[in-house]
Amino acid sequence: MILSKMPWMSLGALALAVAAVTPASAQQKSVAVTAIVEHPALDAVRDGVQAALKEAGFEAGKNLKWQYQSAQGNTGTAAQIARKFVGDNPDAIVAIATPSAQAVIASTKTVPVVFSAITDPVAAKLVASWEPSHSNVTGVSDMLALDKQMELVRQVVPSAKRVGIVFNPGEANSVVVVKQLQTLLPKLGMTLVEAAAPRSVDVSSAARSLVGKVDVIYTSTDNNVVSSYEALVKVGQDAKIPLVASDTDSVKRGATAAVGINYRDLGEQTGRMVVRILKGEKPGDIKPELSTKVELFVNPSAAEKQGIKLSDALIKSAAHVVH
Repeated sequence: MILSKMPWMSLGALALAVAAVTPASAQQKSVAVTAIVEHPALDAVRDGVQAALKEAGFEAGKNLKWQYQSAQGNTGTAAQIARKFVGDNPDAIVAIATPSAQAVIASTKTVPVVFSAITDPVAAKLVASWEPSHSNVTGVSDMLALDKQMELVRQVVPSAKRVGIVFNPGEANSVVVVKQLQTLLPKLGMTLVEAAAPRSVDVSSAARSLVGKVDVIYTSTDNNVVSSYEALVKVGQDAKIPLVASDTDSVKRGATAAVGINYRDLGEQTGRMVVRILKGEKPGDIKPELSTKVELFVNPSAAEKQGIKLSDALIKSAAHVVH
C-alpha cells in the first residue's frame, strides 16, 4: 500500500500540511452585506460587490459564506441587522448607503467594515478624513461634483432659476448635498427650494409642495427619493416640471437626464476593496476611495412628458439614450 511507504504523521499534522498548501482563496471566508433599502442603484452595488468577489475566487456556496439583508428603509431595522451581523463575526461587513453604514460602525470597532454608496463619509462621521482611518473602517464614496450637476440642469432647462429638491433631513448624505447647493446656487444666479420627505411615503406630497415654486427638480441619491421615484415622476409629468437626477438608474424610471456614477461599477470597486481585506489587508490601512467614472444618461420621451425638449447636442453627447 502506497500510504505505508509514507513517513507516519498524525491526522492533525496532516491537516496542517494540507492547509499550508491550500490557496487562501479556497479557504472559507464570510461576507455580510446590508443596505438601507432596495432600489436599482443600491441593488447594483450589492451585485457588483458579489461579482468582484467571484472574479477574485470567492464564490458564494463554495468557499464564501454570503449574507444579505435590507433594512427596508427603516433605521431601527438597520441597527438590528448591524448587531446581528456583528454577532456573526464575518471577515467583512459591507454597508450600503449612509444609514446602514452608520448603524454598522456604531455596532463594532473590530469587525472590518467597508461602506459603499456614501456621498460624504467624513460628514457622516464614518471616518475622520479621506486618509487611511487606522480603524476598522474604509470604503467607497459616490460623491459627485455639484457644479457639473447644475451644468446639466442648465443644459436641460436653460432658463431655470429656481431649483427644487426633495430630501430626507435625517439622512446625512442628503443634508450635505442641500448645504452645498445652498452655497453654490446663488453663485450661479439660482435659488434652492427645499421640500422635506422624512419617509418614502412623504416623497409625493413633498414634490407636490414644489409645484408653482420651481422651474426644475433636482434629485440627489437620497434613498427615500430614489426608492419612491415613480411618485416623483408622476408629479413632474402632471405639473410639467422636468426632473434632473444624479442617479442614472432614475433616468430609466422617468428622469429627463442624469450625470452620475454607474453603481454596478461602484459595487465592483467596493468588492475589490473587500477582496484586499479577505486576503489580509487591514481596513484602516486602506484609504477611502471615490468613484470617478461618470456617465450621461438622457430620456427624451420623459423630457417631453415633463414639458421640455432636450437639445440634439445633449442627446448626442449622452453615453446612454433611454427610449
